[in-house]
Amino acid sequence: MLKRFHVPEEIAVRVPQENMRATLVDIFTKLGMPNDDAALSADVLIYADIRGVESHGVSNMVRAYVTGFQEGTINPNPVTKIVREAAAVCTIDSDEGLGLVVGPAAMKEAIDRAENYGIGSVSVTNGRHFGAAGYHAALALKHDMIGIAMTTGGVTVVPTGGAERLVGLNPIAIAAPTKSQPPFIFDASMSSVAGNKITLAKRLGVETMPGWISESDGTPIMNDREIPDDYMILPLGGTREIGSHKGYSLAVMIEILSGVLSGGGAGPHRRGGASHHFIAYKIDAFTDVEEFKDDLDQYMKTLSESKPAPGQDKVTYAGLPEYEEEIERLEKGIPYHPEVIDWFKSISAELQLPARL
Repeated sequence: MLKRFHVPEEIAVRVPQENMRATLVDIFTKLGMPNDDAALSADVLIYADIRGVESHGVSNMVRAYVTGFQEGTINPNPVTKIVREAAAVCTIDSDEGLGLVVGPAAMKEAIDRAENYGIGSVSVTNGRHFGAAGYHAALALKHDMIGIAMTTGGVTVVPTGGAERLVGLNPIAIAAPTKSQPPFIFDASMSSVAGNKITLAKRLGVETMPGWISESDGTPIMNDREIPDDYMILPLGGTREIGSHKGYSLAVMIEILSGVLSGGGAGPHRRGGASHHFIAYKIDAFTDVEEFKDDLDQYMKTLSESKPAPGQDKVTYAGLPEYEEEIERLEKGIPYHPEVIDWFKSISAELQLPARL
């Protein structure tokens, strides 16, 4: 994640991950989730925070989840069911369940089917936000599989050349196992900037960068400036000249594979809440697992040891910076903005929960 989204060290409140994890379990169980589901939900959120993906960790998401539970838009005890299936594939109705719980279960279903058929593909409809896509994709790694997870994000993105919010943020994650190098884990929305990063930017008082957002009439903002009150998010690439048609089309692809394929509609016509899609590839159904890992190790090492451009410290790849960030944060604690800690203290008091932070 860009340094501008990190909480400055001079104001950061470092919290051991186990303290925040316990706080999350307290909150989720108080709001009606079974203890195992609460612990799993906490694991998904802490995964994001430990790896430096604050946009999908506790700072932004827990408030929305608490509101959803309190207003009845998120079901704390969903009864999920398979509504259609054929061999390696199925569609699951998640009964308005939080995706932090339903997502891992659906990915497990894809993994189980991949064990039998070499590939497993699961669509989910009638869902709610599932946190960091990378968490779900990475569940496949320990099974010697490649994992893919995608979801329909908020409809806040304009089509290339458009002036209406018609496309979702729509992240996708791909995780591939290695042997000695940190695994490749790519996780990104198909917008120029994740919607939650705009929330982080406002909290930190930083400006928008060129190509992130547009004016309310759809004109791309191509200079550093204060984030306006009324804006729309641009597709990945920002403008047509630098590839926004590619990000726009990839976002529509995710609408199709997640929303339309699960029977939940797409974009402003969604009727199935958040829709997700999970795929697991069993590597030994395609090639030798050890050879695959050796080849990927070699490639990841070549990338990370390659010559950097002038002004750059090093070359990296998706998953490596997060791996390094995890080592530091497990040792020193997770850095949170004081406002975030204040909110957790407030909600804990409101719900009459122990003060752990």
